[in-house]
Amino acid sequence: MKKWILNFALPGLFLALGAEAAQPNVVLIFIDDMGYGDIGAFGNEINQTPNLDRMAAEGNRLTHFYVSNTNCTPSRSALMTGVYAHRIGMDGAVCFPGERRGLNPEETTIAEAMKSVGYKTGIFGKWHMGDQWEFLPLRQGFDEYYGIPYSNDMWPGNLKGHRHTKEPYTPLPVIQNEEIVAYVSDGMDQALLCRSIIDRAIGFIDENHRKPFFLYLPFVSVHRPRFVSMDIGKKAEGNIHRAVVEEIDTQVGRVLDKIRDLDLAENTLVLFTSDNGPAGGMSAGPFRGRKGGPVYEGHNRMPTISWWPGTIPAGNRSDQIVPSIDVLPSLAALIGAKLPEDRTIDGRNSLDVFLGKPDAVSKHPILFYENDGLRRGDWKLVRGAKGKFELYDLSADIGEMKNLAGKFPGLVAELEEILNHHAREIAENSREPGMLFDAEYHLIELGDTPRYRDYLGVEDFEVLGEK
Repeated sequence: MKKWILNFALPGLFLALGAEAAQPNVVLIFIDDMGYGDIGAFGNEINQTPNLDRMAAEGNRLTHFYVSNTNCTPSRSALMTGVYAHRIGMDGAVCFPGERRGLNPEETTIAEAMKSVGYKTGIFGKWHMGDQWEFLPLRQGFDEYYGIPYSNDMWPGNLKGHRHTKEPYTPLPVIQNEEIVAYVSDGMDQALLCRSIIDRAIGFIDENHRKPFFLYLPFVSVHRPRFVSMDIGKKAEGNIHRAVVEEIDTQVGRVLDKIRDLDLAENTLVLFTSDNGPAGGMSAGPFRGRKGGPVYEGHNRMPTISWWPGTIPAGNRSDQIVPSIDVLPSLAALIGAKLPEDRTIDGRNSLDVFLGKPDAVSKHPILFYENDGLRRGDWKLVRGAKGKFELYDLSADIGEMKNLAGKFPGLVAELEEILNHHAREIAENSREPGMLFDAEYHLIELGDTPRYRDYLGVEDFEVLGEK
């Protein structure tokens, strides 16, 4: 039995606020490593994304939606808790297999907010906020979990080995609730993950459509390694990067079709976005920056759609600034859940922006890119690769190519002081992550654990993967 380091904050409590009986369902779709320019609704002219394009045409495109970090673990932690990852010890490097650190179970998650007012909660896909059982979804407010505990590149097929220990990765487990049911053995198994996980998610909708549900879909794609069945690959003309985007579009379409088929569309809010800027082979559209590194727009500004027929105006576009930390307080306001008052929640209620209301205004006159930059109006301060601050006017230079720091030193100093004050406040009012004295790998010896395709009962098939 593991022993805990006692570093948890005091637990928060939820109170129902007279939530109406007909509470809306909520589906939150979080793609892995997709850039702003990867789908048709945000300007891509190569990838075929008819389902997402229809979703945007029927809903609201948020053109200034920002995630809080440029890597998986901190971005997901901020989304789930409404708190900057720096504040809760989930910043820095992503969580690796067998790591002692994870999202503190005493933090408040979206799933816990939903459960507090009677929602059924499920997650299907990639977790990546600590792989130890104490940190996994069933300990964080979810009723059901099916997927992988960290990124799909953390497996023996990654010949670079563990980033910290340099040892080979242990097998990548597929987990159902708190049981390892299979492992991902090769590219064929990787190619099965996307569709098979959505199969389970659709089953969750079928089982729970008569009561309010929260469905979190953190896709394992388009994160590398990229594999698809050859049938999908041929439709994408052999372009693996296009193929993984188009498979995501297909699977999102299946979810939306299920919602329509069950006559749930007018009582279901669906949010679609990505966790950070594009990895190789993906597109940031007009923006500078990719996954990781200095916080240029391409690192943090995500292709985001909110959809709720009959509530959100069709074909709407919002240019109001909204960060991912606003998702939790916005959803809490929607469903009638009260967030705890014994700790700082950095996000604000931006529900009107998500719902496409014409008079909605951003709650963030200053947007912080964690501790590495800020945006005030159209002025953007960025801590560059060498640690020196850069200044951009986004109204005239959306690609952040003309550094104006030398021309406006006074403005740089003013914005830098605002950023430093923000960083000091977080340092002075931070909370510890969950931390164990020891940690274990999920799979060292495979024993009777089946390959993923054998677990699914799928015959071998041809695969398209990255060369």
